[in-house]
Amino acid sequence: MLAIVCPGQGSQTPGFLAPWLEVPGLADRLAVCSEVTGLDLVAHGTTSDAETIRDTAVAQPLIVAAGLLGLAALADPAGATAPGTATGLPAGTGVVAGHSVGEITAAAAAGVLTQAQALTFVRERGRAMAAASAVTPTGMSAVLGGDPDEVAAALDKHGLTPANNNGGGQVVAAGTLEQLAAFGAEPPARARVVPLQVAGAFHTHHMAPAVDTLAALAAGITPGAPSVTLLSNADGAAVADGAQALARLVAQVSNPVRWDLCTATLAGLGVTALLELPPAGTLAGLAKRALKGIEIVALKTPDDLDAARTLVANHGGTA
Repeated sequence: MLAIVCPGQGSQTPGFLAPWLEVPGLADRLAVCSEVTGLDLVAHGTTSDAETIRDTAVAQPLIVAAGLLGLAALADPAGATAPGTATGLPAGTGVVAGHSVGEITAAAAAGVLTQAQALTFVRERGRAMAAASAVTPTGMSAVLGGDPDEVAAALDKHGLTPANNNGGGQVVAAGTLEQLAAFGAEPPARARVVPLQVAGAFHTHHMAPAVDTLAALAAGITPGAPSVTLLSNADGAAVADGAQALARLVAQVSNPVRWDLCTATLAGLGVTALLELPPAGTLAGLAKRALKGIEIVALKTPDDLDAARTLVANHGGTA
């Protein structure tokens, strides 16, 4: 069984889209994405610096657009399809999941949202989360290793939220910059604390204002039913109903990401291969530690397309 996964915020790096825009048709597709989001995603994906693309209102649309470009390139070996056409999963895909903002990419790939709806949703999500982040200086830090109980106790001591449980001994702490600084100065035993390149305490109560904004937007969207098994960050469960999937996208903004539970579901489904869409690398790395024995391809550049297509051909439609 083939799983396709979509990365979240922090996976972007300066210039990462430059090689993709050399693929026929993708520059036109990205121009359409720019029109919908009101951002120059071509510049942000090629020449903008790290601080510019760290901005939540920029990073989130950029990451979703990148995933959609990767799907388009994957679907058409002779060159990406026209920018106005739909972007879906390769035939034979068994399950799809996204991490944080990557859930929007996954929802579009599975047919819950159209490309335009996904880009509009992520545009408003990025803006609303940036506005919420501006109220109080907040951030996130990865906690690598350590005893899980000791890590949890240390987070609680400093008033931090375990905003992402990524499995493999990786938890992401979120809270105010002061709380994170105090935590970093007194880390749990045998744990390493790494500040992340994000501009807010995502998936915590700090994001509550953004939930209200997205709920109002979602009220005007008629979602489709998922065309394949679509997993939710809330609990790792499959979501069979489009309306439920959309409601979870809204609520997830202020609730922890349980990627560990998504990974457990992938293992339970008997996934034999995993393909990570651009900007790829993070989820592939987690899968190498948590899903032993499966084939993994991180679609980082167009040079990876042949390996990705081979993976799809060998594992699509199999269980």
